[in-house]
Amino acid sequence: MELCYLVPPEAEGQRLGLFLRSCGLTAGLIKTVKHAGEGFFADGAAIHTDQPVRAGQRVTFALPPDPPTSVTPQRVPLTIAYEDDFVAVLDKPAGLAVHPTLNYPDHTLANGWICHLQEQGRTGVFRPVNRIDKNTSGLVLCAQNAFAAAGLAAHVRKCYLAIAEGTMPRGPGYVEAPVGRRGDSIIGRCVTPQGKYSRTEYEVLAAGPGFSLLACTPCTGRTHQIRVHMAYIGHPLAGDTLYGGSAEKIGRHALHCAVIRFLHPYTGVTHRIASDLPRDMRALAEQDGLLEGWQSEQL
Repeated sequence: MELCYLVPPEAEGQRLGLFLRSCGLTAGLIKTVKHAGEGFFADGAAIHTDQPVRAGQRVTFALPPDPPTSVTPQRVPLTIAYEDDFVAVLDKPAGLAVHPTLNYPDHTLANGWICHLQEQGRTGVFRPVNRIDKNTSGLVLCAQNAFAAAGLAAHVRKCYLAIAEGTMPRGPGYVEAPVGRRGDSIIGRCVTPQGKYSRTEYEVLAAGPGFSLLACTPCTGRTHQIRVHMAYIGHPLAGDTLYGGSAEKIGRHALHCAVIRFLHPYTGVTHRIASDLPRDMRALAEQDGLLEGWQSEQL
């Protein structure tokens, strides 16, 4: 893929390397294009990164091909909520791991994505910008190339829908408490003074006799952050047996990545991608009267 940037008047005389950094390229990608790719061109003529650019020039370069992936292509049902040459947003069901691990070595979202690329006659790697737990459903933002990966990571905001146990007061709130490992557990996390700074902002959208529906925005990205923070304030997520929730009404923790907003790394346009509540969470919310009086477009 070839990228093209028009040098604006304010960049007159800048070294090419500095101009490229202002366009969102990382130092590592610039080095890769320079040494392992075809190099950079200004109006069709080769140019070095220490040379100045001129206003009005068209700076072009080709992204180097991705290295071979170790992920085996496998047919896994994929729901693609958005896709272009730079970005893909996948809508993951609960029960599907994002990436191969020791416990889940295959038939993951990654395996399905590599198979999707192969069926399109494309090669590439799986680059999730945000990862969600195996039993969390919803949107996973992915970069289609190394250029997009850096830009997306710095400009993404996620909103989760969660069903918590208990009746919570309507309106906004937040939890600011450090999250770290729970004892010697590899999986479990807890609020602990030895943990890392963590903040979750939330709004209670609806409250019934047994459960509350929340829109949660993690301001930091700690493992199990929303689940740990909700349990910490006495409202564990429905179905979240790891953190004190009951599986009586739902067979997995009731957490769904419902909205992702991101700044497109090449066009600069802000995108909002949304995903409806999955069937199991919707059924629980309907039973407790939590779907009246709010619209998903408000998220």
